[in-house]
Amino acid sequence: MLSKRRIPLGSAVAATMLASSLAMIPALASAASPSAVIPLPPISSLDTSQWGNQILLDQGTIMEGLTGYNAKNHVVLKIASKIVSSHHERDWTIYLRHNARWSNGKPVTAQDFYDAWMYVASPKNPPGAVWASVMQYVLNSYAYKYSGIPASQVGIKVVNPYELHLTLSTPHNITSLLALTSSMPIYPPDLKAHPGTFWTPKYFVGDGPYLVKSFVPNGQIVLARNPQYVGASGQMNVGNIQSITIEPTSSVPVEDFLAGKLSAAVIQTTSDYRYVQGNPKLKADLHVAPTANINYLEWDKSPQPSPLYNVNVRRAVALAINRSPIVNSVLAGMAGSANTFAYPGWPTAKLERPVGYNVQEARRLLAKAGYANGKNLPTIYLYTETQANNPTWINVAEAIAQELKQNLNMTVKIEPTAQTQYGLLQYQGVIPGFKPGYLLNNGVANWSGPSQLELQSYQIDLFDGTIGTQHFVQHAAQNWYFPNYDPHLVKLLGNPANANSGIHWSQWGPLKTLAAKDISALNAWLAKQPAAYQRVLKVPGAVTNQEEWNNLVKDFHTATSNAARHQAFVAAWKFVGNGSAGNGDASVGLNGQVYEHRYGPKAFYLTQMWLDESRAVSPKKADQLAAELTNMMMNQGYVIPLYYSNQYSLVSPSLTGVQTNPYQYQNFYQLQYMRAK
Repeated sequence: MLSKRRIPLGSAVAATMLASSLAMIPALASAASPSAVIPLPPISSLDTSQWGNQILLDQGTIMEGLTGYNAKNHVVLKIASKIVSSHHERDWTIYLRHNARWSNGKPVTAQDFYDAWMYVASPKNPPGAVWASVMQYVLNSYAYKYSGIPASQVGIKVVNPYELHLTLSTPHNITSLLALTSSMPIYPPDLKAHPGTFWTPKYFVGDGPYLVKSFVPNGQIVLARNPQYVGASGQMNVGNIQSITIEPTSSVPVEDFLAGKLSAAVIQTTSDYRYVQGNPKLKADLHVAPTANINYLEWDKSPQPSPLYNVNVRRAVALAINRSPIVNSVLAGMAGSANTFAYPGWPTAKLERPVGYNVQEARRLLAKAGYANGKNLPTIYLYTETQANNPTWINVAEAIAQELKQNLNMTVKIEPTAQTQYGLLQYQGVIPGFKPGYLLNNGVANWSGPSQLELQSYQIDLFDGTIGTQHFVQHAAQNWYFPNYDPHLVKLLGNPANANSGIHWSQWGPLKTLAAKDISALNAWLAKQPAAYQRVLKVPGAVTNQEEWNNLVKDFHTATSNAARHQAFVAAWKFVGNGSAGNGDASVGLNGQVYEHRYGPKAFYLTQMWLDESRAVSPKKADQLAAELTNMMMNQGYVIPLYYSNQYSLVSPSLTGVQTNPYQYQNFYQLQYMRAK
């Protein structure tokens, strides 16, 4: 994240102060007992089952998984000694080395991974990030978390203390997924005794190179070397730093680096970058690394009537933006122009079709849509983070607004948006209250692997009903996203909010009839899909819709009270019907899926098909599918790539092995590899 706004370093006073501080940089990592002070964004928890800033420490520094990233960001074996796949990568057997140890000296076993992964998927752990762990592909993991399927039907088996067997729901190479935070083990006695606080220093038992010595939520964290740590043979597992102090990200990182308060610092503003470039001593400590991200415009999914429902208007906007002035002037060269969802060297870079800069064609398309020279165009809104949270994006938004006014006579109103609401716009479905327009967004790879190739160019289409015709999006908003329960289905099936609904079996009649009809329709739809798609969707051993329905009915018949029977009815209603899941999310049941198959846009269908297939094919084919998906999203004008960013940092000359995270959350990570010269 970018720092809070402050006085630019380019001022004469700041320049004098900083220049006089150059000689004061201490060799923080060269003391008798080597140590380092590293800035990271606020970390409120170290719970490995969740996805947040804690990944910067959990992945490799304080926890070690079956695989991990080495000092060159390549995925390598860590606790796993061998990983074998079969049945076209649907079945996996993982062998653990026998010498890995917890910080209390106990061996790290297969059971430790089983317990940790089941904790991630547990229905009692709602924040558990199934989607960000190996569990996202394990057979029946989602059904266990959300549909009452017993743990015994989840596709994980502990063969013996040093052997795990996984059955996946779809073929996938899981090697890189085993390196993720939510794929880390947890010491079972610790988890059982302290399920919500096992990660705190008082109870923490780790298997990584470092231990948590002290922890202040969103504040300072102190790490110390783990004397029990045994790394994988044949590779460098840990440097010589004995203690690491984590400080909350500074609002003045360059000044703090110069003052000797930090061993390293991420350069976060163009003013800092210009200052460093102009200072020979600082420039010698400057490091640059690529990041897997694209900054882009995304249609904001507003269900309100708008010219943006016309593909020609969206394409006109895409063609009317000149990226060069934004990169060179606004961003001071800290980025590169991007007319595809790729940066130089990204696997899909040569497979995507660029979005060019062509004002003449943009004006032609706008006229074709009925808005020649911008006549009768309403104001378009551009949502971005606030100045305090992201000063760079405000400047970028202003440049885009100026270009669209100049080239299309389009009026753009910039809407700085508070972090919580902006996050909903980024990562949720249809949000009430937002006006038609775009949001300035950042597409990233969360981790290495084929499922990340699209750099979130499909984020807009991740939720049901977020793209398509105005009528379709409004139907989804008014029936799936905004009301607690789909009003049409409430009339047909009964109201789940009524405590007396569903307490008698006779009240289940309409629900039972609709369930049978929808299950039949979905089975018929599946049978018509291409063979390659069917291989992904038809999962051997997976719980079917009919089996899930039967389980829900069984819950009713085994219930011993009206309250329990009503809860069974509510669960069955949600399985079939649709309604809001809160915060711009929707619970789209069987009936909504049938509706979408019949009336939804082809773009949504293709997106889902290509996404699913890309997880189960060769790397080359995955690249091609990802490029097809991204090309379609760009051609439809739903996403407009602008620029890619590099990550710039200052590192003390006495310190080596400092790595920046190219994936989600960026900043520094893999701190275990740091060494003092």
